[in-house]
Amino acid sequence: MLADSDTRWKWGALTARRLAPDAARLDGYLLRGRATPTVRQLAEVGVRADALREVTGTEFVQTIDRTRYDITVLACVGGAVQAMLHGLARAWDGAPARPVVATGYVGVVYEKLADGLLLRHGADVVLANSRHDAWRFREVYAGVGASGESVTECALPFLGGERYAAPAASEGPRTVVFAAQPSVPDNRADRTYLLRRAVRHARRHPGREVLIKLRSKPGEHTTHIEELPYQKLAAKLPGGLPPNCRLVYGHMGEVLDRTDLLVTVSSTAALESLHRGIPTAVLTDLGIREPLGNHHFLGSGCLASWDQLDAGHLPVADPAWTARQGVAADGSYATAFDAARKRITELVAADTLPPLAPYYTPETAPHYLPAILARHGLDPQGRPLPGAAREPGEPSAVRRAVREAARGAYRHGVQRVAPAIRRLGEL
Repeated sequence: MLADSDTRWKWGALTARRLAPDAARLDGYLLRGRATPTVRQLAEVGVRADALREVTGTEFVQTIDRTRYDITVLACVGGAVQAMLHGLARAWDGAPARPVVATGYVGVVYEKLADGLLLRHGADVVLANSRHDAWRFREVYAGVGASGESVTECALPFLGGERYAAPAASEGPRTVVFAAQPSVPDNRADRTYLLRRAVRHARRHPGREVLIKLRSKPGEHTTHIEELPYQKLAAKLPGGLPPNCRLVYGHMGEVLDRTDLLVTVSSTAALESLHRGIPTAVLTDLGIREPLGNHHFLGSGCLASWDQLDAGHLPVADPAWTARQGVAADGSYATAFDAARKRITELVAADTLPPLAPYYTPETAPHYLPAILARHGLDPQGRPLPGAAREPGEPSAVRRAVREAARGAYRHGVQRVAPAIRRLGEL
């Protein structure tokens, strides 16, 4: 399994276990980049790989032994998936057998639907997390004349936990969790507003515990760069956080174990919460807008504002909507991966598999595709570019030290210096 961030590691590792629950071994590969997860972030997922290695794109396509694995899960951003599909297609060209390649999305697909899907086309299995997504995915592929046979309906692999038991009506919610997101909203004013409203809710309800659930600790990074972390915004609040309001980290499932009301703008945590039957509020304070992703929840019954929540409103999810979105709050989650397992089993058992054939080729996307492949060290035919090929043997201690120093400098520039320059430019 190849992943390029903490959230995609979570999705990929858990998906691999769902697809092949009896598999003897899970080998993990981390695609080297700005969002490579830390040890703490990997441990938080709760799924251990039998082996773990950090690689570049070219190292991955050269490393994967086609005879060693039955399934390869690509849990990466769309461009990386496309590059790996081309690289693996070239590496396995003419081979009598190869692993089944699966990919998909880590959560709600609310933007770049066509772009992301076409970058994933060519995998044997493109997993859709809901009935709604499966229909949309097939429509996109049909619209460009590409096969949609790979699209397979399942569900998010990290749904689970005990069904929510509501406290007595007289008590109301005891624990309110605001699930923050690294990049939504993307500006200081909106993020400060959401933080202040969570704090105000805590002050108006001193009997409630308000938890601000953060994705990463200072110095860690996720799929999206967080230029304005809530930790820094909280440190600047006049009077600080009240005693019943605090920042928390950790496994979302463990936080949901004690949650009575989940509040978010559009986090996938909302689907985890709805799966358990926890009252879930998708905020409308900043409007219902595509860049925020909360438009995905239209018709869910979950849209609400902080004013409504302050006044005691508890949203009730529409069961027809949750069923379409793969939440499986009706108890059907146990069978959600049956179709995907069946397809994987059939493909693994096949005598031969057709070559990987992505929709994007030098003929269909002559200007778009080469740049995507070059970003991962591959030429337009999927071959390693000169200088990008893996050198034989283990790197020397000096080369490892230089490489780590360069990576650190690159990450610092991308994650710290560039955002600061952009903010200065806005003054």
